[in-house]
Amino acid sequence: GHFKTHKKDHHSRRGLLQMVNRRRSLLDYLKKKDNERYKSLIEKLGLRR
Repeated sequence: GHFKTHKKDHHSRRGLLQMVNRRRSLLDYLKKKDNERYKSLIEKLGLRR
């Protein structure tokens, strides 16, 4: 995608990493709180974890 053509776009990459990290911590929280809902969400989003 974007980062293959713009290898030096570090500013956008930082934003992307922040989004991914926020998603990961929210998912980890959900996994602890409500594992069934977590599993169905992973399937729905098509995330491999």
